[in-house]
Amino acid sequence: MLTVNAFAAPSATAPLVKTTIERRDLGPNDVLIAIAYSGICHSDIHTVRGEWGPVQYPLVVGHEIVGTVAEVGSAVSLHQVGDRVGVGCMVNSCRECENCLAGEEQYCLKGNTGTYAAVDLDGTITQGGYSTHVVVVEDFVLKVPESIPFEAAAPLLCAGITTYSPLAHWNAGPGKKVAVVGMGGLGHMAVKIAHAMGAEVTVLSQSLSKQEDGLRLGADSYYATSDPATFDKLANTFDLIINSVSALIDINAYLGLLRLDGTLVSVGAPAEPLPVQVFSLFGNRRSFAGSGIGSIRETQEMLDFCAEHGIAPETELVAADYINEAYERVLASDVRYRFVIDVATLA
Repeated sequence: MLTVNAFAAPSATAPLVKTTIERRDLGPNDVLIAIAYSGICHSDIHTVRGEWGPVQYPLVVGHEIVGTVAEVGSAVSLHQVGDRVGVGCMVNSCRECENCLAGEEQYCLKGNTGTYAAVDLDGTITQGGYSTHVVVVEDFVLKVPESIPFEAAAPLLCAGITTYSPLAHWNAGPGKKVAVVGMGGLGHMAVKIAHAMGAEVTVLSQSLSKQEDGLRLGADSYYATSDPATFDKLANTFDLIINSVSALIDINAYLGLLRLDGTLVSVGAPAEPLPVQVFSLFGNRRSFAGSGIGSIRETQEMLDFCAEHGIAPETELVAADYINEAYERVLASDVRYRFVIDVATLA
């Protein structure tokens, strides 16, 4: 076992603290990654605070990971020492169910193995990227293109793929009108990616405080949802709406913005249910859908797409001992637009 430094949550209510954890010995198909940067996702906060269900403490979260391959197992063929690599929200799946065999292992019917708070190959609880090293089976390790700035690449492994996947699946592109609800960690990536795909992009945010940023990042228009006139003006407008917020919203009001056969896809995950009136769907034959992360194949496709189009998240680099303050700022929407931990500060 390898003992490494980490930042862990001791309980649902206590601040995260510096500690050490054990990483499993390298198996023949495993890759040891020296982590350079780890993004802070709202999902990390939901998880450590027990808002998505009970977890086992202490827990190290973080599923936006980039680093360098430090060692490989005897049978590894996909990666070699020195490679720039990444790990996202999952580190394994059953590889046998219908969805896994279709290359959609994020929807593994037995449940994919999450990067943290899941049962690992050796029966232990997986621990995430707020640590100096991680061991991952090679098939779930991604290649990070050289043209993507390393310190900004980590959020692509969650925020990037979580927005890329529905945009690709619902065919965002030229001639399509796409709205992005929320201008945060997920939302700003949806704006950049939808714009690069060629869609006409509108941001729907509670206020106009981030309008300048939204237009700079690729939005064609920007509206405040706190203004009731917005919903009248934009009724029956959009082919696709990406809801990126992790809070309760009036989902029925947003469904009214869809044109014929339009789809609203939720990628944000509030702890509370979102009530939907079925009559909101009847008009214009609208659809309300959800989308998780993407497959390993699609995540690599996303990384290559971002490299080709010069896309990287907007980030604020912080030291490990700032994580608790960063959490409070995430909850206050006081970050533009993703915190990234400099893991060197954990050494």
